[in-house]
Amino acid sequence: MTVLEHEPITASESEQPALLRIRGVLNNSNGVPKLVGPDGEEIVLPGSVFQLLRQVVYHMMQGKAIFIVPENKELTTQEAADILNVSRPYLVKLLEQGVIPFVKIGTHRRVRFIDLINYKKQRDAARLQAINEIARISQDAGLYD
Repeated sequence: MTVLEHEPITASESEQPALLRIRGVLNNSNGVPKLVGPDGEEIVLPGSVFQLLRQVVYHMMQGKAIFIVPENKELTTQEAADILNVSRPYLVKLLEQGVIPFVKIGTHRRVRFIDLINYKKQRDAARLQAINEIARISQDAGLYD
């Protein structure tokens, strides 16, 4: 089986009942989590795999697409821009300003996935802080009831 790093994995509507059952098993597991193969072979799941499976099921139940990408994966500028939901020229501007680290391979820029996610976390935290500050100012001004 080939692992596709660029293809989103989504659950169809018909898979929701199975996901609900899986979530119940994962959330109420008091024993040792195991994977059972088609031939009946049982393998104890490492804690990291169990936690990942719980997260995957949670997000799929929310209707979100799942991508599995190694943290050192290098992305094209278009792939990085798509993840941030910005234009490629805007992303290139951020790269050239040194806001997000990148490497050049020939004439092409590449962004490590982990660097992009770190930038996204910082950007999202700054946005949340700004929204909270606007809400606080509005409350202080008596604009909120």
